Amino acid sequence: MKTLQASKLKRKREEGKGKKKKKRGNKEEKNKVVDIRKPHSMLEDDHGEGEGFDNESTKSKVVENLRQDPDENDSGLTEGSETEDVEIHSDEDDIGINGQTACEDSMYLSLFDLHLQHSLSKEEIDCKSNVKFSWETPAIGMKNCKWIGTGKNIMEDLDINSCHGLKEKLSEHWMDVYKTSGGKDMSSPKQNMFFSLCSSYRDILYCNKRPFYLKGLEDASIMDAYIMHSLNHVFRTRDSVKKNDAKLTKLKEYTESDKFRDQGFTRPKVLILLPLASILYRVVKRLLHLTPSAYKVNVEHKDRFTTKYGSEEDTGDIENVDESKNEKPHKSSKASDFQMLFGGNNEDDFMIGIKFTRKTIKLFSDFHTSDIIIASALCLVNKIEEAGSNKEKDVDFLSSIEVLIIDHADVISMQNWSHVHTVIEHLNRLPSKQPGTDVMRIRPWYLDDHARFYRQTIILGFYSNPDINASFNHQCVNYEGKVKLMCEYKGVLHKVLPEIRQIYERFDVDSIVEADDARFDYFITKVFPRIKDLDQGGTMLFTSSYFEFIRLRNFLKSQNASFCLLGEYTTQSDISRARLWFYEGSRKVMLYTERSHFYHRYKIRGVQNLIIYSLPERKEFYPEIVNMLDGSNNMTCTVLFSCLDKLRLERIVGTTPAKRMVAAEKGVFVFCH
Repeated sequence: MKTLQASKLKRKREEGKGKKKKKRGNKEEKNKVVDIRKPHSMLEDDHGEGEGFDNESTKSKVVENLRQDPDENDSGLTEGSETEDVEIHSDEDDIGINGQTACEDSMYLSLFDLHLQHSLSKEEIDCKSNVKFSWETPAIGMKNCKWIGTGKNIMEDLDINSCHGLKEKLSEHWMDVYKTSGGKDMSSPKQNMFFSLCSSYRDILYCNKRPFYLKGLEDASIMDAYIMHSLNHVFRTRDSVKKNDAKLTKLKEYTESDKFRDQGFTRPKVLILLPLASILYRVVKRLLHLTPSAYKVNVEHKDRFTTKYGSEEDTGDIENVDESKNEKPHKSSKASDFQMLFGGNNEDDFMIGIKFTRKTIKLFSDFHTSDIIIASALCLVNKIEEAGSNKEKDVDFLSSIEVLIIDHADVISMQNWSHVHTVIEHLNRLPSKQPGTDVMRIRPWYLDDHARFYRQTIILGFYSNPDINASFNHQCVNYEGKVKLMCEYKGVLHKVLPEIRQIYERFDVDSIVEADDARFDYFITKVFPRIKDLDQGGTMLFTSSYFEFIRLRNFLKSQNASFCLLGEYTTQSDISRARLWFYEGSRKVMLYTERSHFYHRYKIRGVQNLIIYSLPERKEFYPEIVNMLDGSNNMTCTVLFSCLDKLRLERIVGTTPAKRMVAAEKGVFVFCH
C-alpha cells in the first residue's frame, strides 16, 4: 500500500508544478482583494427544500452562474453546503497560522486526498474507452479465484495486514466491535485486503459474496468493509471541509486557490443501492453499530426506522445487535434461503437519507442534505421520472455521488437491472438548479462535468451476469481503473437426483443479436416436434426470461397446444388453477419462469418431462427444478444452451466441463450420476 501511495504522490507532485505556473499568470491578471464571507452553516440545519433559483434555469445557465466572480454570485453557503457552525476536532493534523498544516508535505496525503485532488488530463479521458484488463493475480483466501484489473497491478502493493487509510477512530472502534462480539475475522487478510481495495478508489466487481440468506452464512466481512469505507469517505470529506473553513477564517484576504476546493454541487457523497427493505434494515443497523460512539451520542428517528423497515421480530436497540448470529428461518415448506431472504420487509420501493452532524446521526434526513443515501433502484427511477415531468422537483442530490455501492446485485437483477442502468446514467450530471454550495469551494472537475470519472463504483453479488458485466464495463469509468474477481465453479450437478438423465443440446449462434432467434428456431424445429404429439402430458417448459416466456406462449397458442401459464405476473387464483390443471393432466404443458420461482419457490407436481429452454441465472434453482422429475415415468430432462451461456453453464456443470461443452465439435452432452 505504501508503494501504491508513493506512486500517487509522485503523480501529484508533477501536477503541482504545472499548477504553480498557471497560478502566477492568474494572479497577475486578476489581482484584487475580496472580503471573505463568514460561512453560513447548514450541517446543523435540516430545512430541506431550499435549492433556490428559477426552476426553468437550464444546466448551462447553472454552470455559467457557478463560474461567475465570487462578488457577483451571492449563493453563499446555503442548504446544500457541507460545512456547519460547530467545532469538530478532527483526527487530522492541527492547522497552522498561514493555512499550512503540519502534514502539508504530500508524503502524508491520504489516498482519499490523492484520488480527489488528481487533475484529469484530456488524454486520460480519451483513453477510457480503450481500457482493457491487463493483469491478474490469485485472490487471497479464496480458492480457485483470481483478481483481474486495468492499469497498474495494485494487488502487489496492497497491505493485507492492516486497513490502510482508515481513520484512527474508525479503526479502533471496528476492532472493539469485533472483540466485543467475539469475531475472529477482523484481522483476516481477506477482509483487510478488500477494505484496502476499496480505499484504492478503483471500481470493483466482486461477484462471489456469500449472501446472508444462503444457509445463514453471510460473508459479513465484505459488508463491514464497504460500510467502513463509506464512513471513512464521509468523515474525511467533513474533515477536509472543516480544516479549510478554519484556514479561510484565519486569512485576512481572499485567496483564490484550488487547495480550498473541497466540495461538490450537493452534500450526498455515498449512494448504496439495495433490493429489499429488510436488507436496508440490516445495512443501516450495522452502519450504526460500526459508527464510533463519539459520532452517535444521539441517533434521531430510531423508532420510526425500526417501525418502517423492520419486521415483527426486529425489536430492541438497533445499534447493539450481534450480527454474527443469524436468525433461524421459520418452519415452512419453502427452501431455507427463501425464508431468510423474504422473511422480513419485502418492500422494493424505499429510500432513506443519513446525515452526520457533530454528535448526532439523523435518519430520514432530507436527501439534498444527507451524507449517505440508501435506496432501491426502483425508488430512484420513480424520482427521476417524477423530476422529468415536474419542474419543481429534481434529483440534484445524485449530482455529487463519489462512492456508489450496489450490494446483492444478483437479487436486483432478478427484479429489474435496467433500473440500475438508469440510475447510473443519471449520476454525476450537472444540477438542474443552482446548488447551495459556495462556488469557490466546488472542485474544478465538477464544473467541467468530469465527476463520473472520479466516482468509485463497487458492485457486490453472489454471481455476475451479462447485464451486470455490461454496466461495470461501460458505465464505470473511474480514472483510477477497475478490478474484477473471477472464480471457477464446481457446479451443482451433484445435488440432482442420481436417476435423472440430463441431456444438454447445444445450438449454434453467430452473434448475441441472433441468440434469441437461434434458440427459438432450435426449439420449434428440434424440440417441439418431440412433445407435441405426446399423450401423457406433464411437460414443463422452464425459461429464465419473461420475453422468452411471452414468445413461447404465443407460439403454443398458434399451435393450439394444451398448456397453462405460471409466470411472475400471473394472479394467485390463476396460479392455483394452473397447478391443478397440470397435475390432473387437463393441461399437457406448463410454462414456468425463473422469476416466478424466485418469488414463490413452487414445488410443481405432475412433471413427467422437463425442458429447460434457458438455464437459470441462479445455480441453486437448477437442482430444485430438475428434481421435480422425482417420481415421474421418464426421468429425463433436456437443456438448451449456446456458447453465449457460458456464465450460467459453468455455475451449473462446473467451469472445466463448461469450457469443453462450448468448444467441442459434438453438440450433445449427457450427465447421469
